[in-house]
Amino acid sequence: MPSPHLPLTVYVHLPWCVRKCPYCDFNSHAGQPDEQRYVDALIRDLDFELQSRAQWPRVQAVFFGGGTPSLFSGEAIARIVAALRQRLDIADDTEITLEANPGTADAAHFAGYRRGGVNRLSIGVQSFDDAQLQQLGRIHTASAAQHAYALAREAGFDNINLDLMHGLPGQGFAQAMDDLERAIDLRPEHISWYQLTIEEGTAFAQHPPELPDNDAQADIEDAGLARLTRAGYRRYEVSAFAQTGRRAAHNLNYWRFGDYLGLGAGAHGKLSFSQGVRRRARLRSPQKYMAGAGSAAALARESWPDAQELISEFALNTLRIDGAFSRARFERTTGLDFAVLRPAIDEACALGLMRTKENQITRTPLGRRHLNRLLECFAEISAFQ
Repeated sequence: MPSPHLPLTVYVHLPWCVRKCPYCDFNSHAGQPDEQRYVDALIRDLDFELQSRAQWPRVQAVFFGGGTPSLFSGEAIARIVAALRQRLDIADDTEITLEANPGTADAAHFAGYRRGGVNRLSIGVQSFDDAQLQQLGRIHTASAAQHAYALAREAGFDNINLDLMHGLPGQGFAQAMDDLERAIDLRPEHISWYQLTIEEGTAFAQHPPELPDNDAQADIEDAGLARLTRAGYRRYEVSAFAQTGRRAAHNLNYWRFGDYLGLGAGAHGKLSFSQGVRRRARLRSPQKYMAGAGSAAALARESWPDAQELISEFALNTLRIDGAFSRARFERTTGLDFAVLRPAIDEACALGLMRTKENQITRTPLGRRHLNRLLECFAEISAFQ
């Protein structure tokens, strides 16, 4: 059985945004938030979740995602943070991140978030090219992104992530590298640099734009990785680059297959109990979620993944990050015997995608490059029980 004492983080979903971007497949809804009613619902939802256990471990991180969390006032965010602190063990220096859209940034909001307990901002820049921003449906300009970054520093934030895309429609090598250079010039503590992908159900899926081919994309990725490394950013996940000591605690917990409370419309959560791993998903509609919050009526579904699903989920998360995973971590987080992984590990090692040493299993550089093939090795043995 999995350990019921895994590291714990909290994810809070704030689903409203000014406008839905054509590439976005997250649960987001255009419009202004029903702020007080939604915060009330979140607190009821938290109390409902806390009934699951008598004791809870210390929270390692809190993350406000969306939608556009920066549509909410500082007072609303402070109220949520205070409710979490009143009910859970959260140290004063725990990482509390809020996603911010440069198109909704202002000094008063940022100062309010900082006073309310947020100590890390993730700013969704996506590009510093105005034409690309327009194609992506963003509501901000490149100058607005730079201004938002300056406002965040003025508000006292010393831990900032910039979200940046590459592989954009019609984007060439020089343009992609210029985007990255302008992000590096700002010296954020963390850069999330990821390739645009076309997701089902999005406007881009219905009307696909022309994207750079695989060879062009590989050239961009190789050059970008080298540039980020020279600038002092260490890659620790497929698309995450951090200065020393600035890796995202909440995301790391996901990738290490830790536990997390998921609160808010459309939020997903994972908790481990002595009898297994429980996943819960909330209703996606903000109105239906608010009506049901505080009871099981707010749940879209609850499931207990079987062994096959746990193997696939563990691999999908853990193999995204650099560094080794251990036999002990696999058994503690899934409750399964490590022997079930042996066929997958043997195949991956034979293909040069993984290596093992003293019960530590690591991706090779080839395994990082061909992550999908590596994951296939684990999917192929999911039925091995």
